[in-house]
Amino acid sequence: MQKKNTRIHFLNKHRYLLAGILCLFGICLLSAQDKKKAADAPKKTVAVQPAKTDTLGKKKTRVDLLYADEAQADKELRPDVQVLIGSVKMKHDSMYMFCDSALIFEKINSVEAFGNVRMEQGDTLFIYGDYLYYDGMSQLAMLRENVRMINRNTELTTDSLNYDRLYDLGYYFDGGTLTDEENVLTSEWGEYSPATKLAVFNHDVKLVNPKFVLTSDTLKYSTDTKIATILGPSDIVSDENHIYSERGIYNTNTGQAELLDRSVLTNDGKKLTGDSLFYDRNLGYGEAFDNVQMNDTVNRNMLTGDYCFYNELSGSAVATERAVAIDYSQGDSLFMHGDTLRLITYNINTDSMYREMRAYHKVRAYRTDVQAVCDSLVYNSKDSCMTMYTDPILWHGEQQLLGEEIKIYMNDSTIDWAHIINQALTVERKDSIHYNQVSGKEMKAFFIDGDMRLVEVNGNVLVIYYPVEERDSSLIMMNYSEGGLLKMYLKERKMERGVFIGKTTGTAYPLTQIPPDKSKLPSFVWFDYIRPRNKDDIFEWRGKKAGEVLQKSDRKPVTSPRNMHIQRNTK
Repeated sequence: MQKKNTRIHFLNKHRYLLAGILCLFGICLLSAQDKKKAADAPKKTVAVQPAKTDTLGKKKTRVDLLYADEAQADKELRPDVQVLIGSVKMKHDSMYMFCDSALIFEKINSVEAFGNVRMEQGDTLFIYGDYLYYDGMSQLAMLRENVRMINRNTELTTDSLNYDRLYDLGYYFDGGTLTDEENVLTSEWGEYSPATKLAVFNHDVKLVNPKFVLTSDTLKYSTDTKIATILGPSDIVSDENHIYSERGIYNTNTGQAELLDRSVLTNDGKKLTGDSLFYDRNLGYGEAFDNVQMNDTVNRNMLTGDYCFYNELSGSAVATERAVAIDYSQGDSLFMHGDTLRLITYNINTDSMYREMRAYHKVRAYRTDVQAVCDSLVYNSKDSCMTMYTDPILWHGEQQLLGEEIKIYMNDSTIDWAHIINQALTVERKDSIHYNQVSGKEMKAFFIDGDMRLVEVNGNVLVIYYPVEERDSSLIMMNYSEGGLLKMYLKERKMERGVFIGKTTGTAYPLTQIPPDKSKLPSFVWFDYIRPRNKDDIFEWRGKKAGEVLQKSDRKPVTSPRNMHIQRNTK
């Protein structure tokens, strides 16, 4: 409503026409003696009425005329109006006003000024425009057309500006631009206080900085500290990244941001989200707190936890406090938890770049078809190998594999083959008391389409195997065998047959005549109580029972080559 009334009252062409008519009418009526008095009048100040007090406790004073080339008045037709022409200078309290021509309305203590309007307060505030209406009672200045407010190094430009002297506040409502040493801000509506150096912007807000562009619906900005306070949905876009936030602060000078309400930092296909974020643009790192998620949409994996650190310059990341690494590239997601998850990038931004993902300690992993536990592990993208350290165990259906160390080689996020080094043991549960068992110095397990199809066992191989009836899958007997090299073939995650290479010995026992000391291999352990049951169970660490922990040996892995292709071995 105020905007509409202002426009109706103060259209420039009507104001200029009114000033010209009053000036001409005054000249025709005055006698020569009156003209002499009128010429002397600008050199005197307008009489000051007794001071009044407004609601803020400030004294209300008259608008003083300090100078004008000509001053005209018609005491009969418009006794309360002075017509001022040429180099007009006026004052109200500490505010000076300059213009080409003006009308002073004595009764309402107001001024209408035309052409080259300038307002000055001290040596810090200057306001320019083509037209001004100043209400001395409310101390409200309304400037129109080509308006500029300059406060030291800050400049506000617009076509419609109202400046409230009582509150030291200027505001525009039809588009404006605020500029300082660092930034250029534009919006449909805005306000700026020279005293506090604070500005507030609404509707189509845009902050342009040499390093980024911030767009928002609502924004507060300090020209003193260069801090932008985000109060609504906002995007901060640069060549390196994109930030989305609905609440927070961004220091445009230091490049540091503190963001709340599930803000998102996106960089090179990675999205870092948290209940709160801290970001340093100059140092290139971000920290997220509580319900954190770092999603790599390119490689289709994710880090979650209650704290995450990410450095976009080095390509490194750390997640802790219920940290989980999630791989969802194969449809069936793999969830892996450890006390700390760390991502390290080597040779970043080069053709030889590769990454390591490290998890430690108390690592537990779950996917529908495979589960694992160990103390720590490292995945290297250079050779697509994941190495499990310290009491590693791997489950695949009813198969359990363990040893001192397990290396798993991946192909497009699926297991290609696994190498179990030292004290290798694989166990397949047939029922609650019968288990197929194979132990040796090392094992190599080969997979096709995610299913284990072949296991090669090297060195001091011991085997307990229960053949089954094809008709009803009932157990027939137990075979106990020893040898140097064994190849076991599996189908549908179950042991189908085994072939020894070289010299071997063996004994078959009917189910009712199995010696008690032959039903379990010396290294047999069934770690079903440790196995993760679902993706939520990965947070519940259950260590091995006393006496079941492997004592690490000094033996190095067997270096026998994988000399036969898996497809040939599985026929």
